[in-house]
Amino acid sequence: MDKKNFAFDKVNFILLAVGMIIVVLGFVLMSGGGSTQEAYDPSIFDTLHTKIAPAVCFVGFVSIIYAIIRKPKDK
Repeated sequence: MDKKNFAFDKVNFILLAVGMIIVVLGFVLMSGGGSTQEAYDPSIFDTLHTKIAPAVCFVGFVSIIYAIIRKPKDK
């Protein structure tokens, strides 16, 4: 099969995978300790959960968009 028929090359797939890993990492950072009826956990409003994790997710989504619109170089 000719490689020119593919819209993505190896670098696009690597960038896409890295972006997806960054997004998953952002969502993991967003998850915090849960509050129950008996115990309130104020750590859900920490800077990590409310500011840093969404920024990490945003960076991941931007890198995914870049991986999709990046045009492979012709050899």
